[in-house]
Order: sequence, then structure tokens, then C-alpha cells
Amino acid sequence: MQVLKFGGTSVGSAKAIEQVCNILKQYKPAGKYAIVVSALGGVTDKLIRCGQLAEQGNEDYKSILQEIEARHLNTIRELFPITAQSGQISQLKKKLNTLENLCDGIFQVAELSPRTLDKIMSYGELMSCVIVAEKLKQQGFSATCKDSRELIVTDNHFGHATVNFVATNHHITQFFAQSPADYVVLPGFVAATPDGETTTLGRGGSDYTAAIVAAAVNATVLDIWTDVSGMMTADPRMVSQAIPISHISYVEAMELSHFGAKVIYPPTIQPVMSKRIPIWIKNTFAPEDHGTLIQDSADRSFPVTGISGIPNIALLTLEGSGMVGIPGFSKRLFESLLRERINVILITQSSSEHSITVGIHETDMLKAKTAVDSEFAQEISEKRIEPLLVEKDLCIVAVVGDKMKNHHGTSGKLFGTLGRNGVNVRAIAQGSTEKNISAVINKADIKKALNVMHETFFETPLKQVNLFIAGAGNVGSKLLEQLEQQQYYLQHELGLQIRVTGLANSRHTLISETGITLREWREQLEQAKHISTADFVQQIKNLNLRNSVFVDNTASSDIAAVYHEFLQHGISVVTCNKIACSSDYAYYKQLKDLARKYNASFLFETNVGAGLPVINTLNDLIRSGDKVHSIEAVLSGSLNFVFNHFLNGTSFREVVKAAQDEGYTEPDPRIDLSGKDVMRKILILARESGAAIEMDEITNYSFLPAECLDAPSVPAFYEELDVHAAHFQGLREAAAAEGKRLKFVARYEDGKASVGLQSVAPDHPFFKLEGKDNIVLYTTSRYKDQPLIVKGAGAGADVTASGIFADIIRSARL
Repeated sequence: MQVLKFGGTSVGSAKAIEQVCNILKQYKPAGKYAIVVSALGGVTDKLIRCGQLAEQGNEDYKSILQEIEARHLNTIRELFPITAQSGQISQLKKKLNTLENLCDGIFQVAELSPRTLDKIMSYGELMSCVIVAEKLKQQGFSATCKDSRELIVTDNHFGHATVNFVATNHHITQFFAQSPADYVVLPGFVAATPDGETTTLGRGGSDYTAAIVAAAVNATVLDIWTDVSGMMTADPRMVSQAIPISHISYVEAMELSHFGAKVIYPPTIQPVMSKRIPIWIKNTFAPEDHGTLIQDSADRSFPVTGISGIPNIALLTLEGSGMVGIPGFSKRLFESLLRERINVILITQSSSEHSITVGIHETDMLKAKTAVDSEFAQEISEKRIEPLLVEKDLCIVAVVGDKMKNHHGTSGKLFGTLGRNGVNVRAIAQGSTEKNISAVINKADIKKALNVMHETFFETPLKQVNLFIAGAGNVGSKLLEQLEQQQYYLQHELGLQIRVTGLANSRHTLISETGITLREWREQLEQAKHISTADFVQQIKNLNLRNSVFVDNTASSDIAAVYHEFLQHGISVVTCNKIACSSDYAYYKQLKDLARKYNASFLFETNVGAGLPVINTLNDLIRSGDKVHSIEAVLSGSLNFVFNHFLNGTSFREVVKAAQDEGYTEPDPRIDLSGKDVMRKILILARESGAAIEMDEITNYSFLPAECLDAPSVPAFYEELDVHAAHFQGLREAAAAEGKRLKFVARYEDGKASVGLQSVAPDHPFFKLEGKDNIVLYTTSRYKDQPLIVKGAGAGADVTASGIFADIIRSARL
């Protein structure tokens, strides 16, 4: 004998019921079939709502009853010819009249007992069962309908009754031995007490009904038809990269269903597992898909079979020095919860016996608090233990797999993954069988946690990285261009799927959780509204996406001032904006400390030397134990460009304007020419070498006359350059007379830093520095005879963008 169960969506419409008939036609005649059906999709919720409204004295329950009636009538009219409808409609009307009388009675007495609610909820399955059975008859099947309440016997725990298997198995085997029909359609979810009072088996109980029948008749297989193609490695609504599980063991399926996998109702597995009856989960709307076969064991390459989560969890912690070494506290705690019928989902206890923590559903936390504090009232009054501590807004995430016990490092991978993504673990539990590792986390982190766990344990081909980019000007647009160009390489060579999830400039802010199309980012950004920096930051935090990186391509002090908010939430920061690292030392140090504390990257290679490996080289020297004695550098590609092109016959004004037009200077060239930008860069290098130095400690030997620096506008500044043309010409000629060249040099030595214009001789490494190149000389304990030199292009949108790109990849691969 074979047992099949069809869920609410599988019988949710006339078209779906016809599909059920088509599926049954594919089965080869093999004795009898038991067909268990749920209520039409969504009807049970409506029935519950009817009872609740009636209890509240709200007559809206009548309109919901009308909706239920119309739904079933329409299904009958679509399924059957007119000549065959009258009998169906008559049976339906009779049940609906009884249901309406029941609700009217609730309305009159303003009371809805669990017993009455069970009776109301039963009507969904009772009505669908008759419709499906009649449709099978019309299709030529030898079919009949049998009320499960006449077969399954339970206690009177209404809402979630316990099955009396001795009586139930006797009724089921006796009925099927005598039934002449080949196909018996039974309503799922419903049962009855020995006195005939209607009970239910809990939401999802139709699966359980099918398992009870399958175990009683020793079925060859239990097929559960639903609207998904079997169990998945994670909830596909939360994890888009979830994949089907083709084979899974009974224990693994029980664990996953307990921890939130909705494909199968947890109690379903136990009756068939004891008889070794396989369960096959199939998709009614894609019957050709393999689905998931649940049996004794399953061969897989992954140690983890699946991941899951339970939202809306509360943690209860009983603690106190009076618990240490005293037996019975755990027993009393669990007994007090048992008396209130509170289900315990997770248990963990400290080895010192000082505390015990349990996880329960949030809806039970107030009831639990009252019960436990009452049980331990004397100990609490004597200060031997503390009042029960209750924490809410939590969830449980779990990894499940039979093979985890033979695979080293699973726990380490789990907690390392969560930690790197800023997910704080509040409690953990792992059974001695090592088939389940559970962690309690903030419920706001559940989606991010499930996604990063799935990436870690199922070796998804692509690690998804979510970028939030501030600044879409010269550097930002080049970065976006490079990201688009390198998508294929990133995915196929580095295994990275880098998505731009947020993009903002001074006028518009665009956020798309599914990713911004890089070829159309300009059009999409122009259509977006502007929001404040604070709102942009908050939206990024609220999205709480895994592997998030904030990229700052601006020179904004407002944006630099919010880096700490990202790092505190485990969001990495990549920036070419020098303001944060050259601000007060305390803020610079705070950002570095936050990055370490919250396992986030804080990368700013492009603060000095654009795309050159200036900071990374310095960091490598320091980390490997070297000591920096001095740093000498030309750190402004803009100034190097200016002085390399400031030749005889060319005015200083013309050279500066050319540099600005080429994009080598800021919109206001004074930021570069004043030396302030170079001061920031040498300050950052000094700090990265270990010095706690502030900006006002750096000496600036400025070559610009005060009138140029103090000009009221950029046009006025250019006028002042003309006025002081002789001054600049004199600087050039004095250097040329000695056979030297002008370079704007930054220096750090013995804890002191300075910047200024210098004349360098032909034998100096700076003399032949051409174009917009930068050069840095590191003199260290290891490089004391010949300094370590880093040299190359130090300005330009392309190289700066490439440096940011490299930092993004570096942060993604940490």
C-alpha cells in the first residue's frame, strides 16, 4: 500500500486538484492508495479568524464565511459539469450551515474554547476531502472519502492532541482491510477523542496524519506532495542560493524541520522512521523534479546537510551562586515550564552550574517569567538566585548534518563566519551526537547569518559582496566602470560576485537590495531621490547584508565622520578620502580599533600614492618586525606634474591650469599647492609607522605667497598667480642654476614631519621623477643602506579607482 499527502496549495484551486488527478494517473496500480489532503490553501487561517471575530462580537466573521463558501463553490463549479454539481453543493452547504451555527453560538456567548476552535478548524479538511474524492470518481478512479476522525484516536488536548497509537492503528488496519475502494481520500489534520470530540494534530498536522496511516498499514513509501521541490539546504526565501537536498536521513530531516524548515511537519517523521518507511517530498507543480527522499542514511560530500533558523525566540536565564552544587534546580525549572505547557527549544548550562539558559518562543516569555519566579520565590527573596532574566528579539540558527561528527572544524567555521560578519552569538548548544550546532543571535541578523553560513558550508561558487558607494564623480565613475569590466574575472577566477547595492552623490541616493545594473547606473541614479548622509547610513545598517563594504570616493568630512558607525556593525570601509585618517589621532585610532574588534576591514591604500602599494608595503614592514627610521617622499602627483611641466617659457599659472584640466588637482588647486594634502599623506604614513602624531605638529614650508592662498575664489587665485609670476619664475631659475629640479618633498624622521619645496640634485632618486608620479623612500632597520623605494603614478582617476578596487577585493577575501 502507498500513502500520498497533498498540501493546501496542491488542492488550492480547481486547476491544482486536476493536477493531483494527473499525478495519481502516473502511479502504477499497486494495491490500495491512501490519499490525505489538507484544506484548500489559506482556508484554515480564515476559519481561525472567523472564530476569533465571533468571540470578539465582530460580525465580520459572516463575510469571511461567505468568502469560504464562495471559494469552495467556485472550485466545485470549475471541476464538475453542471449535472454533477448539485450533490456536491448540497454536501458543502450542509457543512457550511453547521459551521455558521457554530460561529453564531460563539458570537452569542463571546467565548472561543480550544475545543470549539478545533471543531471550527476541522471544516477546511472535511470540505476539501469530499471535493477531491468526487473528482477522482469522475476521473474513473475507484475512490471513496473516509473521515479521519473515525480512525485516529487522541487525547483531549485540543489544538495539539496526542495520538493513541494502539487504538488508532487498530482502526486504520481494520478499515483498509475491509474497504473495497482502491483510493481512499482522508482529511488530514483532524482526529477525535474516544468520545468522538473533534481534535486537531497541530498546524501542519496533515503530514502527521499521512505518516500515522503509512505506519499503521506498513506502506511501501509515504509521498508528500507540496509546492516546493523537496527540502532545501536553506529557506530559499532567505537564501537565494539554496539548493535542493536529494537525499537526507530521518534524523537530519527531523532536526531541520524542528529548526524551522516548513516543508515537513516535525512529528511526521517519527511514525514512519520506526517502520523504516521512506518519505518522498515532491512538487505537485513540477512532478518531474527529483524532490527529497528521506530514509535511513544519505551519502553526500558536504558535512553539513542544511541550515535553518527559528525566529522570535526568547532566552530565559536562571542564575545565582545558590545553584552551585545543589541538585534539583534544573528539574524545578523545567517542571515550572511544563506546568504552563511551554516548549523548550534550546538548553545550555555553564559548567560551573552557576546558570542555566533555555530558549522558548517569545509568545511564552511572560508566562514563563511568572511561573519560574513563582517557583523560586523563596530562593529569590533569600538572594540565593536572581529573578529570571528574560531576553527577547532573538532567533536561533542551526547547522545540521550526520557527517559533522567526523569532520573537524565545523564549529570553528560556523562561529568564525558569524564573527567576521558582525553577528554576535548570545548562546550556543551542541548535542553529543554532533548532528546539530545551534546559535542564538539577534533576530535582525537572521537573514545575513543564514546567507554567510550557506556560503561557508556549501561552498557556493560565488561569495557575494555588497558595495555601498558614496561618490560617483571622476574616481567613482571609473571604479564602476572597472567593476563592470572585471565581473567575469572576479566570478570565474576569484569566486566573487561583487554587487553595487547602494550608490550616492550629492544630489541622489540609490539603494537596491538586488543590485544596481552597472551599465545603467547613471540613469538609475538620476531618477533616485536624495536622502541625508544619516539616512543613507541607517538604511545600509537596516539592510544588514552579508559581506557589506562601504566605499567612500568623496572628500567629504561629513561622510568621513560616520565610518565608525559602519565598523561597529561589521561593515568594512574602503576609502580614498584622507580626512578620517588625518583627523584627530583619537578618531584614527578609534577606527583602527573598531575594525579589529568587529572583524571588519578598514582599508585606505589610496590615501597615499593613489594605486601604489605605499601603505600596504609599510604595513608589511611593520608587521614583520622591521622598524622605520625615516620616510622621504614626493606624495603629490599634482605638484610633481606641475613642477615637471614648469619649464622655461611657460608660466606657473598655465601649468597649474593644465593640471586642473587634466584632473590631477582638486577643483580648488590651492588644496594641492598649499601642501595641506601632502601634510595629510605624510601624517597618515607616520601614524601607520606607529607615531601618535597630530596635523599641527607637521611643519609646512609653503612656497605660495599669502595673497594666493587667501584669494576669495578660484578665479581670483589664478589672477594672483599672474601677479606673482616673477616669484615662481625665480624659484625655477634658482634651482636650474644649480643643475637641480624642484620637488615638493614630505619627510618624517625621529618623530617629526615636514613638507616643503626643495631643489634636488641629479644623484637624488627624486630628480628623474616624471609626470604625475609619486615616490616613497623607506629607510628601516632592514633597509638602512639602500632605502626601499615605491614609485609610480600617484594621481588620476583611473589609478585611484584601481587602488580602491584592490582594497575592495582585499576586504572581500579576508
